[in-house]
Formats: sequence, C-alpha cells, structure tokens
Amino acid sequence: MALAIFDLDNTLISGDSDHGWGQFLVEQGLVDAQLFKEKNDYYLEQYQLGQLDILEYLEFSLQALTLFPTEKLFQLRTQFVEEKIVPIITQKSLDLLQKHRDAGDYLLIITATNLFVTEPIAERLGVDDIIATNPEVINGQYTGKISGIPSFQDGKVKRLAAWLQQNTLSLQGSYFYSDSHNDLPLLKQVDYPVAVDADETLSAYAQQNGWPIISLRDDT
Repeated sequence: MALAIFDLDNTLISGDSDHGWGQFLVEQGLVDAQLFKEKNDYYLEQYQLGQLDILEYLEFSLQALTLFPTEKLFQLRTQFVEEKIVPIITQKSLDLLQKHRDAGDYLLIITATNLFVTEPIAERLGVDDIIATNPEVINGQYTGKISGIPSFQDGKVKRLAAWLQQNTLSLQGSYFYSDSHNDLPLLKQVDYPVAVDADETLSAYAQQNGWPIISLRDDT
C-alpha cells in the first residue's frame, strides 16, 4: 500500500476553498463586505507570491468562526460546500482518486486550509484521512486561534512526519500532487512528486527536475 498525498486547493478542486469561504461569507452579508474582501484578496495574493505570513492570515480567517454559534457555522458550511465546492470538483480529480484507490493506495489530503472548511470536502472526495490546520475549539466553541502547527510549507512536512509516527505507513513509494511552489518542501520528500495545474515557479522546478506535470481541469 503506497501513500498517495494530495493538496486540496487548486489541485483536487479547481479553486481555493479558504478564499471561497471568505467570499461566501461576504455574499451572505455576514461580514463587513469591503473590509473582509480586501483582506481576503490580499492574503490570497500573498500566498500566490510565496510571501504569506500564515499566522497573520490565520488570525484573520479564523476570527470569522467566532462570530456565530457552532450550529449556525455548520449550517453555513453545508451550504457553502454544496453551492461553492461541489461545482469545482472535477471528474479528472475523481478519476485520479479512484485510480489510486483501485491500486490499494492510502489517500491522504494535506492542506494549509483549516479543518473546519476542509473536513467535509475530504469526506465528499472519499479520502482516507486529512491533515489540515486545526482551529482551536474550547467548550464546543471556536476561539479564533490555532491548535498546533499550521500545515503550510515546512509545516506540511512536520505534520506529515507526526502523522506517520501514528500510522503504519511510510513515504516509500509515496506520491504527492500539488499546484503550488509553497509545497516544494513536501514535494521533495516523496518518491513521486507531481505538479498539478502548477504555478510558474513550481512548473519551472518540475521541468528542471523531470517531474510529471498534469492537469485535473475537465476542460483541458
């Protein structure tokens, strides 16, 4: 059994679930539209440039989880996944997951996006497990803080190492699919790194190192 690891945003789905959740809150009129949109867009740009301060971003993004009762949050999340995420799950992504499933591989998503947003998406995709940035919960309420190490850049390597210690799998024969140069630390750890609809920096690195470059968009 090989470990098949997948990034989520702009890899298995053709969009960014973290940014999309923020847009959804704006569209629903639940946050200050101008202020929230400006910050949401700013942090997405910083991520794309490889300059994101992950702790600063999480302080911003997780604050929204403190604005509503947990029951309301879950209702909003269900609506968000159905309306915004399901339409951007491509058939090519589902086929790739099934290919690894048929091969007997263990399917793991590892994403910087917080677990509140990503857990139901992972369930929808039918993967075996997910490593995501964990928002802190105390007495059933989100605090707006994080718990543990964010699974971002080198943090993905650290979180995966901790996960492997708790499981019987190893990186022998492992795959990792990602679109972002932010994931180079983990891409360099696996036996079979694959660039998926990659940004310019990752595309160039993949070409230089002979890594496969694929697309999971249905229109390509």
